[in-house]
Amino acid sequence: MDLLSFLKYKKITAKKFAKLVGVSNVTISRYINGSRIPNKNILKKILFHTEELVTANDFHDLKKKTKSTNELQKADKRFIKQFINKIKSGSRKYLAKSITLIESNKIKDQKLAEELVSQIKKNHKTIRIGISGVPGVGKSTFIESFGLSLINKGYKVAVLAVDPSSVRTGGSILGDKTRMEKLSVEKKAFIRPSANAGHLGGVTKKTRESILCLELAGYEFIFIETMGVGQAETEVYNMVDIFLVLLLPAGGDDLQGIKKGIIELADLLVVNKADESLSKIANITVNDYQNALSIISSSRNGWQPKALKCSSKESTGIEKIFEEIMSFIKIMQNNGDFFETRKKQNINWLWEMTENKINNYVKYNIKNKKYINYIKDELLKENIDVNYASNKILTNYLKNFK
Repeated sequence: MDLLSFLKYKKITAKKFAKLVGVSNVTISRYINGSRIPNKNILKKILFHTEELVTANDFHDLKKKTKSTNELQKADKRFIKQFINKIKSGSRKYLAKSITLIESNKIKDQKLAEELVSQIKKNHKTIRIGISGVPGVGKSTFIESFGLSLINKGYKVAVLAVDPSSVRTGGSILGDKTRMEKLSVEKKAFIRPSANAGHLGGVTKKTRESILCLELAGYEFIFIETMGVGQAETEVYNMVDIFLVLLLPAGGDDLQGIKKGIIELADLLVVNKADESLSKIANITVNDYQNALSIISSSRNGWQPKALKCSSKESTGIEKIFEEIMSFIKIMQNNGDFFETRKKQNINWLWEMTENKINNYVKYNIKNKKYINYIKDELLKENIDVNYASNKILTNYLKNFK
């Protein structure tokens, strides 16, 4: 038994035990964490006061374990430092690897990913753009057209295209990269299709971490494309600087399949597929939505949302959208809301991450415990109801957690 386990078992404080064996509080702490082994005289006192439940071998084993752990941590940090340097130097291979690491469910990978993210310095020079709209509105085509336009201006462009995932395999079904063939071959573009793993909102749980990696790699415009409207799109809104909702050249929210709440989130409404044959209908749609926006109070200080049109296929109207985006960003930066919004988004991220970690803890550390199996059996036998069972599990967890 190691010394810490003995003290917990006997309910003796480290301070009290330090007095018993005649050492300082700092020294006893070092004995406990394995950074120091007691000399023969002190060891005799420890053996006496622990009734030989703690032996010399326990201290040596703890020392070896601590040394091994520290070496592993050093190796991990060197590994992460290599990742960061490679990403900074423009390695697309290591950028892709970093996102794969972030999205991994393996405990070891998750620890490495946390270390990676903690080493990335915040970059407020990028522009994060959320793209939403009903299936078939042409989100991928719009991003490709807009992305190519940005590359022609000298910018680096990244796309996080979030696909619905297979319930059976968890993998991405559609693969947006195959739908952005021209953009995907550009050296200044990086496209990453990711499965949403059934996560509500059309974004993965690790989208924010992926954004940080893209910013580290120097991508100035980052698009987050979602599955479609109506699936808690506030998640996307809460991680981007500007939120675009794409519309079809048709009338009415019902016809578009769009919830009014999503329209209220939009900083820009873009009527896509305004090709020559649909130009008149597109103009009517723009006017209808512009009138609707005029009576909606904007949540953005100093900005009134606008309705625009474009043809991604014909690459018309793209320049106007770029100008409006840059105008929006400039206004938000000048009034300080750009930076304040990112701070608020970090707080949202804090609670989201905490919730995810609690869920993972429950999943991997609680579900298979004997007590839980007992509760499950009682529930299956209908001796207790779900609410009572849930409360018992929570009470038991909190008691042990303390």
